[in-house]
Amino acid sequence: TYLGHETIKITELIGTGKNQKRMDEVPVRQVADYAGEDAWLPLRLRPILAERLKQAELDDLLDSLELPLIDVLAEMEYCGIRVDPARLSELSDRYGQRMAELERSIWREAGREINIASPKQLQALLFDELKLPVVKKTAKTGPSTDAEVLEELAPLHPLPAMILQYRQYAKLKGTYVDALPAMIHPETGRVHASFHQAVTATGRLSSSDPNLQNIPVRTEEGREIRSAFVAGEEGWVLLAADYSQIELRVLAHFSGDARLAEAFARDEDIHARVAGSVAGVPLEQVTPEMRRAAKAVNFGVIYGQGPAGLARSLGIKQEAAAKFIDSYFEGYPGIEKFLAKVLADCRKNGYAKTILGRRRAISGVREGAGRQRNLAERTAVNTVIQGSAADIIKRAMIAIHRRLKTERLSAKMLLQIHDELILEVPADQLQHLAALVREEMNGACALNVPLKVDMKSGPNWAETEEVASGHS
Repeated sequence: TYLGHETIKITELIGTGKNQKRMDEVPVRQVADYAGEDAWLPLRLRPILAERLKQAELDDLLDSLELPLIDVLAEMEYCGIRVDPARLSELSDRYGQRMAELERSIWREAGREINIASPKQLQALLFDELKLPVVKKTAKTGPSTDAEVLEELAPLHPLPAMILQYRQYAKLKGTYVDALPAMIHPETGRVHASFHQAVTATGRLSSSDPNLQNIPVRTEEGREIRSAFVAGEEGWVLLAADYSQIELRVLAHFSGDARLAEAFARDEDIHARVAGSVAGVPLEQVTPEMRRAAKAVNFGVIYGQGPAGLARSLGIKQEAAAKFIDSYFEGYPGIEKFLAKVLADCRKNGYAKTILGRRRAISGVREGAGRQRNLAERTAVNTVIQGSAADIIKRAMIAIHRRLKTERLSAKMLLQIHDELILEVPADQLQHLAALVREEMNGACALNVPLKVDMKSGPNWAETEEVASGHS
């Protein structure tokens, strides 16, 4: 302990079991001492923890980034975002009908009625009756029927794909479409999510009640849900500002790789450029398949994916995946050197560090070869890249918030979805505000490669059109 102080336990005041008192039955003096500790102890801890932050060189991160961000997040939570309940009701009906159709199709294909939500019944159907191969097992429940398994089984029989589709609709309907109406504040007509700046280990923000950062966007149905999030006033629009490939730009900055930096400086399609470099073909000869493979490697590097993982994601042999990764590092040697340096620094210091100095303790990198060390190495690299991207957008949020206040503008920042900011702005000020947001996001941090922001606006979060740059 820091203070050598034994805190008052609530059971000392109210007791336990059948004889437990209500707090209003406890003498006021005792309750005051108990409650007072909540203020007194943090006050005594402050100088101790402040010194620890200073020794860890984290005091500037706290003072210049995390503390100013509190006001930004508080205002975002207070503002909330307007939600259209009629649109959600429409989607609920449609998704419910689609689930009923899929359920009937699954029963027909299975030859009997089953509970699609029951893993045991799915196990019996897929593995015992249909004799499909068991891809993986869990210690408690036996053969797995998770999404990864069903995707692997989909080419072998129609049922796995149908079950996946059913689950997708059930998830969207239960988690978002049917849950959001109850979260709309009766007075504001808005959903007021909570944002947390001290939950994730990388420094990324998280969101809850509801988690608006987790609405899926890779499927058409997932994107439809965003159409229920609308501008809150007549004559206003939503402005979405998204950092383009910020994690790869951070990778280019840290690695100092000349070819990667040149591609970003020229504003090229980075995945196509990497595909061409690895394959040794001009940019115009890069096929969609080649680009997809390069994209998988680009992001795989950030998340520590090896040949086995790349082979699975691309559906190719592990030998081919290993060869692709080798060619990638040959073409971009700065990246391989950067990865090695991150791990060497982490082994030496016991932590990984982001661009603004945020530290994450990682002990497993010092272990012998094995699963724990592999996980620690992936975590170290991901922390540097993803954590730095989080630092940058937090800095941008503070700068935008400050400009809006200084210039007495009525626009409001509503959401942060990792690399994207959602604002609510008067339509007649759109061009000026888009230029302001772009300027502050581009200038949030000086990298060796340019930051790029994609801007879109529209009446709701789904129906947006590009906002051209160069206007104010």
